[in-house]
Amino acid sequence: MNFQEVMNELESLGTERTKKLYMGNGAKEPLFGVATGAMKPMKKVIKRNQALAEELYATGNYDAMYFAGVIADPDTMTTEDFDRWMETAYFYMLSDYVVAVTLSESPIAQEVADKWIESGEELKRSAGWSAYCWLLGNRKDEEFDVEKISRLLDVAKMTIHSAPSRAQSSINNFVYTVAISYMPLHEKAIDVAREIGQIELERPGKKPAILDASASIEKWMTRGKLGFKRRYVRC
Repeated sequence: MNFQEVMNELESLGTERTKKLYMGNGAKEPLFGVATGAMKPMKKVIKRNQALAEELYATGNYDAMYFAGVIADPDTMTTEDFDRWMETAYFYMLSDYVVAVTLSESPIAQEVADKWIESGEELKRSAGWSAYCWLLGNRKDEEFDVEKISRLLDVAKMTIHSAPSRAQSSINNFVYTVAISYMPLHEKAIDVAREIGQIELERPGKKPAILDASASIEKWMTRGKLGFKRRYVRC
């Protein structure tokens, strides 16, 4: 499938209901409102195609940008490529569920995520922490440096209360992901979650949400998910 064929197919798959849902979460025109599951048949046909992914991402159309992440080839993407994608990731569904997810399958994932976490930009920080969530929830424990993840838990504890809202959400997710998916620091992550406590997350136009890493950890453990690893990250 070429660029125009993909765009035509995405347009045909869009629904007003899904479009309104995405816009309620921060998406802007242009977009068609395509459910992610509806994209799977196209993915099976195209598989990985970085050149096509770049064309789609550059459109600024939310659905095309999302599908770009589905067919991107993270092994070929450079730090500059990921930075460029982040520059146009204008809300969290792009930063955390397209760019961060794509990054998590790249060999330079931790290097890029570390840089974004240290940035002063809300969505970059959010994407950096989210990338670690995807990484820890998919890769084997031995692929990570225990001391490094331990330091990140310390950073999470020290910065979450002063972080921007979107970054707070991703930091909270990181803490409970470590507790559930990274067994070497299971106990420390539980302690950090308790020290952080509940956080009231401000959401424009919506009621505040309550972040509670301890409650999330308990829920996952009750479900027997301790040690959980995803087989795949991207859909």
